[in-house]
Amino acid sequence: MPTGTESRRHILVVDDDLMVCMAIEVYLQRNHFRVTIADGGEAGLRALEHEQFDLMIIDIFMPHMRGFESIRVFHERAPAIPLIAMSGYAFADLNSPAPDFLRMALELGAARCLRRPCTPGALLVAINDCLAGYRPDDVVSAARLG
Repeated sequence: MPTGTESRRHILVVDDDLMVCMAIEVYLQRNHFRVTIADGGEAGLRALEHEQFDLMIIDIFMPHMRGFESIRVFHERAPAIPLIAMSGYAFADLNSPAPDFLRMALELGAARCLRRPCTPGALLVAINDCLAGYRPDDVVSAARLG
């Protein structure tokens, strides 16, 4: 008997902060998404190889991946899957000419960027915006082109 999970959108959350992962997981499950949590880049890439996802939420800065490597690698591995980049980077001096990490993530393939902490509502809006423009057929088309 179908459980109804087959039709729910599946989201991969990759972050080395377990508390962030748990908070996102609970919120997304309450909003009827299937969620897979990966505690870092390597675990996230393994999950990507073994499961189908409709969306990825990736932390910009994680151990074992320098700088924006996480965004670049995940986008290269699954270019047809929308990617939301998140950063909890704290700017020491807001007046300093710090690099715009979120803009750089967009240039590397992120569909949306969010600065942590963000409100649950902002996260849900970003997810829905990304999914509205995503059709599972795009994965098949991209696979044929590749």
